[in-house]
Amino acid sequence: MNSFRPTPTIVHRAILMLAGLAVSGIALAQNSNYQVPRTVDGAPDLQGMWTSNTITPLSRPAEFGDKLILTPEEAFELEKTVADYSAEQDAPSDPDREAPRKGRIELADSYNNFWFDDGTQVARFNGEFRSSLIVDPANGRIPDYTPAAEERIRIARQQREQLGPFAGPESRPLAERCLLSFSSSGGPPMLPILYNNHYQIVQSPGYVMILVEMVHDARIIRIDDDPLPAAQHRWLGDSLGHWEGDTLVVETSNFNPSQSFRNSSENFQITERFTRVSDEGINYSFTISDPDTFQQDWSAEIPMKITDDRLYEYACHEGNYSLPGVLAGARLDESLSQ
Repeated sequence: MNSFRPTPTIVHRAILMLAGLAVSGIALAQNSNYQVPRTVDGAPDLQGMWTSNTITPLSRPAEFGDKLILTPEEAFELEKTVADYSAEQDAPSDPDREAPRKGRIELADSYNNFWFDDGTQVARFNGEFRSSLIVDPANGRIPDYTPAAEERIRIARQQREQLGPFAGPESRPLAERCLLSFSSSGGPPMLPILYNNHYQIVQSPGYVMILVEMVHDARIIRIDDDPLPAAQHRWLGDSLGHWEGDTLVVETSNFNPSQSFRNSSENFQITERFTRVSDEGINYSFTISDPDTFQQDWSAEIPMKITDDRLYEYACHEGNYSLPGVLAGARLDESLSQ
């Protein structure tokens, strides 16, 4: 089921009962009279600490059809529902509650509301409250896979099943190994997720660097440069930027073959646009092109707002402690079954 934030089922039901709402109020409408600040070398200044957290989902719930824009009343009602749910989750736990079921741990048993920082507002882009971050296609949903992609996914799944999930470090997800962020928050595309949605942008002549809070990914965008040799596949891809007026346009391709965005192919390409629309806001948008995977290109728009929060080191204990423990447990289990 799609929803406005990846939280437990109770809030999903509450949201669907509101029948037709969606996203959250983050960025401000673009002011045509706004004077974009400049760096010392004259480039539009995107620097600062930014966050993209929002309760708006990437894909639009089917109940909304082609309805992209929400009324302020709908947005307020949705935000109130999420706020009420958060207050309920923040209440003290019952010390007499039953223990978790044996052999199964729910998300709420390991990550409760204390850890979440996925926002409190519906996304607001150019003054419009949005029901989804995806704006194209019109239904606000990720396009279907091509037949070739479905076959590729089937073969990959079959290979994983034959190898097993605990054969070695390479059989575990990249985020679990602390190589890349979870759920593409590091990007590209840079998607808001449950927590750690902060980005620090730093500029110098010829470069833009985006430091990602989640798993401390640092993406270096080269301005007006040539692409790297095709054989140099990179984590986060090879990002080349140029300025179109006050908008930074970034084209990224040539990703590490082990990095896949929603089962993307080696021909995956993404174009991102960053536009400073106020002292407090950046309009971030992207278009994905991968004809070997998706039946059409698709685009999303995500407001980013400035924050006074600081960026702290991300301690990725999954790789430091959990991964050796998981693999050691698997080897022990194998030895006992022989």
